[in-house]
Parts: sequence; C-alpha cells; structure tokens
Amino acid sequence: MPAYKVPMRDMRFLMNEVLDYPTHYAQLAQGGEATPDVVDAIVQECAKLCEEVVAPLYQSGDEQGCQFDQGQVTTPQGYREAYDAFVAGGWQGLSHPVEYGGQGLPISLGLIKQEMLGTANWPFSMYPGLSLGAMNTILMHGSEAQKQTYLVPLTEGRWAGTMCLTEPQCGTDLGQVKTTAQPQADGSYLITGTKIFISSGDHDLTENIIHIVLARLPDAPKGTRGISLFIVPKVKVSSDGSLGERNPVTCGALEKKMGIKASSTCVLNFDAAEGFLIGTANQGLECMFTFMNTARIGTAIQGVGSAERSYQGALEYAKERRSMRALSGAKEREHVADSLHHHGDVRRMLLTQKVIAEGGRALLYEAAQKADYMIEGLLAEDMQKYEHWDDKLGFITPILKGCLTELGLESANIGVQVFGGHGYIREHGMEQIVRDARISTLYEGTTGIQGLDLLGRKVLLMSQGKAVRDYTKSMLDTALPLLKNSRLRGKALKVLMLAGQWNWLTVRIALKARKDRDLVSTACHDFLMYSGYAALAFIWLKMAAAADARLQHGGEQSADFYRAKLASADFYFERLLPRAKSHAHSMTRSTGSLMRTPIEHFAFD
Repeated sequence: MPAYKVPMRDMRFLMNEVLDYPTHYAQLAQGGEATPDVVDAIVQECAKLCEEVVAPLYQSGDEQGCQFDQGQVTTPQGYREAYDAFVAGGWQGLSHPVEYGGQGLPISLGLIKQEMLGTANWPFSMYPGLSLGAMNTILMHGSEAQKQTYLVPLTEGRWAGTMCLTEPQCGTDLGQVKTTAQPQADGSYLITGTKIFISSGDHDLTENIIHIVLARLPDAPKGTRGISLFIVPKVKVSSDGSLGERNPVTCGALEKKMGIKASSTCVLNFDAAEGFLIGTANQGLECMFTFMNTARIGTAIQGVGSAERSYQGALEYAKERRSMRALSGAKEREHVADSLHHHGDVRRMLLTQKVIAEGGRALLYEAAQKADYMIEGLLAEDMQKYEHWDDKLGFITPILKGCLTELGLESANIGVQVFGGHGYIREHGMEQIVRDARISTLYEGTTGIQGLDLLGRKVLLMSQGKAVRDYTKSMLDTALPLLKNSRLRGKALKVLMLAGQWNWLTVRIALKARKDRDLVSTACHDFLMYSGYAALAFIWLKMAAAADARLQHGGEQSADFYRAKLASADFYFERLLPRAKSHAHSMTRSTGSLMRTPIEHFAFD
C-alpha cells in the first residue's frame, strides 16, 4: 500500500486563504493560544505521528484484526504502542477545557487532527474518536462531580469511552430500547441488557472504558420519551478516583465484519452493572444527540479520509503503471507504453477523487468553525449564541455525514478501478479502503436516516424551510460580487441558480407532502444528495475565488497549485455538479411508482 502523506499544502490553503482561520481564532475567547505559528507546529507534529506511527499499521491491522478470548479483546500488534504515543503527545485533550486536563484549543483543531488520524488509519482512529463523543456528552450534560471523576482521565487518554445505543431488536428506532436501569438507595442504578455493534466496546489500550448507555427506568413512558442516559464504567471508580472491582459489563462476542477489522465491534452484556444517570431522567435521547452529532461529523471525516487515501494510492499507481498509447499520440516514447494518467478516462477517475477529497475537506473545515462558535457559546453559558450555531451546524451535519460518506465510498471504488485487477487483490491495499469505507454510510444513521433528518426534521419540521433559506442567503452573498469576475462568472451564476432552485424544491416538497406524507421519505435521499452537491459547488466557488485572487495578487511562488485548484473547480462544475439535476428531478416525482405496488408483487418466484 502506498504510504500516506498528509496533504499539508491543501490544508494550509483552506485554513489560511479560504476560511481565514487566523482571524477566526483571534475572535474566539479560547483561540488566543492558536496563533498561526502554533497551529502550524501542531499540524506538522500531528502529521508526523500519523505518517510515521499510525499509517504503517493500517494494512497489518486489517490482516491481524482484533482477537477475542474469554471475554477479553486484544488489538492488533503495534496498536497499543501507537496509542501510547498518541496519549503522550496530549492529542486526546487538544480541544478540551484545561480545567479537565485538556489544552483548551479550538475544537476545529481537534477536527483537523481527527482528519489526519482517520485518513492514516480509520480503524485506529475510532478508539480515541469514540472517546471524544463520551467526553463531549459528559462535558455538556454531566454534573461537576461526574466531570471530575470521568472527564479528566478521558481527556488525558488514560481511559476510553463508547456509545451504547443499538440492541438486537432495534437500531435507529431507539423507542424499542429494552435495557433497564433499576434505581438504588445510594443514587446509583443497576443496568441490565444487551447492546450490539458497540465500536471500541472492549480493548487493551486503556485501563478503563466509560460506556455511555441508553436504558429505561422502571416507570419510564413508552417510546423515545422514556429513555435515560447513564455512565457505566468497565471498572468501578472509587470516590478518590482510583479503580476498584470489575463492573459486570462483559464482551460476549466480536462481530465478524466486512471491514474495519482492527476496530473492536462488540456485543456487550450488562448484568446489573453499576451506572449513574447523566442529565435528566427520561431525557436521554436529547443528551445522546450530543454524542450522535459528534459521531456523525466524525463519520463524515471517514468519507473524506477514504477519498484522500484512495486518491493518493491511485495517483501514484497511475503515474507508474504503463498501458497502451494515449489516443492523442505517444507521450512517453522512451517507454513501450504511456503511463495511465495520460488516458482521458483515468484522468476522469483521478479528478473525481481529487475534487471529492478536497471539496469534502473544505466543507468539514468550514463546519468546524461553526462548531468553534457553538462551543464558545456553551462555555460562556450564552445559550442564545450556542443555540444559534447549534442550528447552523445541525443543518449541515446530515449533509456532511450522508453525502460525503457516499462520495467517499465512490472514491474508494474508483481507486480499485484505477488499479484494475491489481486493485482487487489484497497486496496493494486498495480493496481494504473499500471494505472499510462501506460502513461509513451505515453507522450513526444510514444515508436514508440522514436524509430524513435533513428534510423531515431540520428543514420541514424544525425550521419550515428557514434552514435552507439561511444557508442559500450566504450563497447569494458570496456569488453576487463574483459576477464581475470574468474567470468566475459562470460558476457564480450556477451557484446563484442552485440557491434559487434549492429553495424552490423545498417549498414544492413541503406543499406536496401535505397531501402525500410518503413524499418526505421517497424524496429524502435525493434531497440530501442534491444538498451535498450544492454545498460542494458553493465551497468550490470559494476555493476558486481564493486561488484566482492569489494569482492576480502575487501568488506566482505557488502558481501551479492555484492553477490546479482552478482546474479542479472547473472539473467539479462541469462533470460532477450536473448530477444534482437528476436528483432535483427525482425528488419531486409522485410517490406512486414507489408506494402503490403491493409488496406481494415484489416476489420473484
């Protein structure tokens, strides 16, 4: 497998020239330490860890997988040493409050760290990644005593965390959760039930694992309104913070999976395990969404990482592998055939991967700025500010998770295609990226669930279309001034048209859904993907504008980089954005062809 190289130049372009992270950080209360020099040093040091320590374990971890013996999970060779190096560098607490053991830097820096880590080795990154969700949930909803007891060792990386939602009888429909929580006289609860598909549910990387568990109290209402959230440690914690006896939480099995084999996915059995209520009784679903939003953005990173990792491998192979002559004539006469990258269809595949990876990364970095503002509002107890940015981030989150994971999987498949038959065998590692990427469209809510969350919940139910209007207004504000730029006018016009069409489609679906409720379900996938392509067009316009400005104002030192960025923008608008048109057409069609056929007619015998 080709070695992973952190795309430092592209990352710096986004942070410093497109999104202006230096000014952004200067405006944050917790951004004072995040000066350009400090940020650059952090990114470089993290890149070194990812390239030299974490990435080399990607293929070997897949070959070895996790091992399960008598209830104990062992991670692949080298994982524990790599995790120790990760902890020693203070990476787990990079963006968490100093008073709980963190470094207090903006959360966007943590996302950039996660992107590098996840691209280097997604299965490895899941261990600290799941801990981040637990940390955020305790930070936002835990009591001060819970923060001191659990958040500090989690932030330091000495302990790990999980999210325990899914049960054998239910996945997305959490109203069917059966795990029970029996109150005890000392204020604790005894948690009993079985959870499945628990990422990082058990491992040998840390001395303790803190499970965030959904369960029902004895008198809880039925459905989602009767779910509470609990902290359940693998090893009980004494009042002085020391570890006590083992809690009756056991790993019953490791799931046998298609991919991410170095990440332990466990069946966990809770047999009257000691737990503690976090947040308010019967409001666990609200608290859980803190974890889910963290996980969904984290999964969007996997989409970008899959695209980037596969692109890097495919590009190197296309430069080295020779086959036939280019149709326009021989390009490398000194060789018996031309390199693959001279062929038009291979160029199409490589550029598709490139614009997915770079566009997706840009959307993530832009969303990370919204997260910075949201967290700042939370820490300052300015709930109006927090809720404003939480709404902004909430709108874009299902688009990031749903669309970027679908496109990341597409890019991973393209990488195999560039390699041809060599991509299908394990030697080159390209097929592993496909197997690992496949889960990204499934966990933390399938693409269909993200579509329903976006269209049904965020757009129609919660905001009556305002979420789309607000986002498209920023599209208008950016695109209108660029109509004066001859180089960018065509792209600006397309973005303006998308802004208008997006609002029109939203209104049309809302009106039609009044008479046919099934329309929300039949349209949601197309609405999600349309939204993703529109958001990518918007961010590619921003990147093109930044590159054009640098070329016009003394950017000759990196002229090739900026010209390549403009060429990539051309490719996106000409070759990928037209896909949005078919989604626009499909989402407004009648539900008849989908819903009127009786299920009996689906039979094939």
